[in-house]
Order: sequence, then C-alpha cells, then structure tokens
Amino acid sequence: MADGPEAVNSIVLGTEYGQTEPMVGIRSCLILSAVVLSSCAPLSIYHREGVAVSRMQSDLLSCEITALANVPVNNQIRQEPPVYVPARRHCDSSGACTTRGGYFREGRIFTVDLNADLRERAEVQCMAERNYTPVTVPNCPSAVFRAAPKASTQVLPRLRSNSCAIKYRDGTWQIVTRAGQPAP
Repeated sequence: MADGPEAVNSIVLGTEYGQTEPMVGIRSCLILSAVVLSSCAPLSIYHREGVAVSRMQSDLLSCEITALANVPVNNQIRQEPPVYVPARRHCDSSGACTTRGGYFREGRIFTVDLNADLRERAEVQCMAERNYTPVTVPNCPSAVFRAAPKASTQVLPRLRSNSCAIKYRDGTWQIVTRAGQPAP
C-alpha cells in the first residue's frame, strides 16, 4: 500500500496536484465574476444619519482592527472526504466490452477561519457602540441611475422607503431617492 506514487497519510500533495495554467485561468475568471456580481448586489453599509462617509469608513476601519486584535484569525486545515468513482463498463459497436476499475478521487483541502463569525459580531458590536446600524440599500433602477447627477455621497442621508443606491466603478456610491434626486 505504501508503494503507490503518493505519500501515505500526507497532507501535502505531490507536484502532480499543483496549480496548472488552466486552473489559474479558471481562478481569474471566478474572481472577475465575483467583482462583476458584487456590483449587482445591494449596497450594504453601516449607517448613522448626518455622519460623513469618510468618518464612517474611518470608524469601520478602527472597529475592524479592534475586532481582529480581540478575535484573531484561527485558521485550520480541513479536507473533504474522498469520493469513490465506481468501475465503468464500456462497450463498442461490435458488442466487445471492457471494464475499467474504480478509483478514489481525493477530497479538496481547504482552510477555514473558526473565528470569522465571532470577529464579524465583534465588528458589528463595535459599530453599534458608535451608534451605527448595518443597513442594506437596494440598487436604483436604471432610469434613476441615468437621471441622477453623478456624485458620490459625502454625508450619510436620512434613509427613506424610496431610497436606493448607485454604485460607481471606482468603489464609491451615491444614495438617492427613486425620484432621481439626491436624498436630503
């Protein structure tokens, strides 16, 4: 059993499992897809009416640093169980059949941060202590996007039932009313 091409009971896989060119391309496509899809997602921010966006971002950074210091990353390596691929029988047009033996496909190895949820809760608590509330503002319809003057929000406005968000490619955003006017 130990005569196989791979080490037994080894968490480090051989070089034949290393990253290949197609995998790098697939990973790049997945990252690009995530960026594109995030622009479709509603705007999720911490909100406190009348506060400058730069102040909110500074407070958030401070809370993220505090949460990280109080609840550090606790990464652990996990592996999904192996999957057995059963033997397959292949027959050609003349009726001659061959059977290929089954094999095990190794489980994916991944890392999980056991403290991620607790750190997120610590961040939310820190922002709540500074009187911020996490909010999700829906995306504006395209008609509102076209009608609104392009200007990023500088001060967090009063949110209303008809408030919506416009996200810009540079990472800034604008909260407006659905009538197309900037929110007061």
